[in-house]
Amino acid sequence: MRPLTVLLISLLSGVVSAQGPAALANAQPFGQQTMPSSDQPGHDMSNMEGMSMAAEPDKDSSQGASMHAMQSMEGHMKMGPHMKMTELRPAQPGDAERAQSVVEAARKTCAKYMDYHAALADGFKIFHPEIPQKMYHFTNYAYALQAAFAFDPEHPTSLLYEKHGSDYKLIGVMYTAPKPFNEDQLNQRIPLSIAQWHEHVNFCAPPADRKMELLSSHPPFGLRGSITTEKACTAAGGTFHPVIFSWMVHVYPFEKDQARIWSVERQHGAAD
Repeated sequence: MRPLTVLLISLLSGVVSAQGPAALANAQPFGQQTMPSSDQPGHDMSNMEGMSMAAEPDKDSSQGASMHAMQSMEGHMKMGPHMKMTELRPAQPGDAERAQSVVEAARKTCAKYMDYHAALADGFKIFHPEIPQKMYHFTNYAYALQAAFAFDPEHPTSLLYEKHGSDYKLIGVMYTAPKPFNEDQLNQRIPLSIAQWHEHVNFCAPPADRKMELLSSHPPFGLRGSITTEKACTAAGGTFHPVIFSWMVHVYPFEKDQARIWSVERQHGAAD
């Protein structure tokens, strides 16, 4: 498995949070991550096994699985049976102020990284720069680990860039939260009267001999797939996972109004 894909999946899907703070001491250096076995105590394998198609039996299937992981994390999936959104809540006293403080922290962070070279110098890694994307995630894996335990709005898991020629334009940030979080816990990080977090659900991992179907225009498997239930997934020989990856939310702090700063449509690729 490619180290970047392993690390992204393991950190952002809540595996670290399932292990607790001891994971910090036991974390392996970047580039030396290995897939834990399913009988290892303390590991939440529900998300890891769902991406086991990324093992490298051959170059083509490895590239296909890696591309699918990128598409999954890119946050551009259309709304539908593979996407779960938090419900908007009635506004509570202090919600606007709390949300605005997150926006201001995001702007402060973005000010450092308008030049993408500064992001790279500070340890952000471009997730699959070789694959054309609407929005490129520059991910800081130390911040991803931190987000499993605490929320620091000045430490987003990813910076969001659009590519223009050979340059990258910074447009926003992405925050993550552990997969097991409920909506009350998410509300403590960013008020749900203003922001809607999302997570990827109903994931059917293909059997070994059907991995490349993930890249077809109408795949049965994966987060673009027609299969959305455990029964159908089992019948197709796949492995079903109700949830993969972690909770995510995008913030576009340079926009002028709240609707566009917290735009759900933009983060899922619909027209603004």
